[in-house]
Amino acid sequence: MIQLVLFDVDGTLIHSGGAGVKAFARAFASEFGVNDGTERLKFAGRTDVSLVREFFSNHQIEASPKNFGRFFQAYLCWLEQLIRECKGGACTGVLEFHRALEMLPQPPMLGLLTGNVREGARIKLQHYNLWEMFAFGAFADDEEDRDRIAAVARQRGGERLGRPLRGEEILVVGDTPLDIRCARAIEARALAVATGTFSVEELLRHAPDWAVPDLSRIPVQDLMGAD
Repeated sequence: MIQLVLFDVDGTLIHSGGAGVKAFARAFASEFGVNDGTERLKFAGRTDVSLVREFFSNHQIEASPKNFGRFFQAYLCWLEQLIRECKGGACTGVLEFHRALEMLPQPPMLGLLTGNVREGARIKLQHYNLWEMFAFGAFADDEEDRDRIAAVARQRGGERLGRPLRGEEILVVGDTPLDIRCARAIEARALAVATGTFSVEELLRHAPDWAVPDLSRIPVQDLMGAD
């Protein structure tokens, strides 16, 4: 029986209308004078910290705590502004999927497993009235690597439930191959949704337990009680 469902944010729960990438670009320009800072970066499934580290490497900028601090302070300010200007919303099926989970006789705990820093995830999800759905989260503030973030999420979930969680008691929901990989890193089940940049066919190549076009396409009962 699934006791914990962990959700990715961008492309899985929401589309922010490009606000996140635009905020990255504005922060790179305003803080470091680089106007095309996002052009060489691939965002899907990555952590915010790893993306900034790659940017620093590309532009011979010291990856110091001070420079990371400068970036994220500017990024969060830009994100607060830009998310109000960009057209976005919850991905197809998210609200219905959440309601179906909540209506189960024994609802699982819901958490976040995301490459966003915590405050970035809060800004995005709160804007679309989704932040309060989740009991806790694991973020890029905790670890730079997605697989290690998954381990943090598993540990925190177990602490909240009062016992260690087995991998088969956890479901990770995400829209990229990296989400599938981090599910496997904690021996969890993986539900891949093609609401991001990858198709169902592309996601199936990475052997998730389920792959669907969106979260309206699979009954929650099929997920919760699977052996």
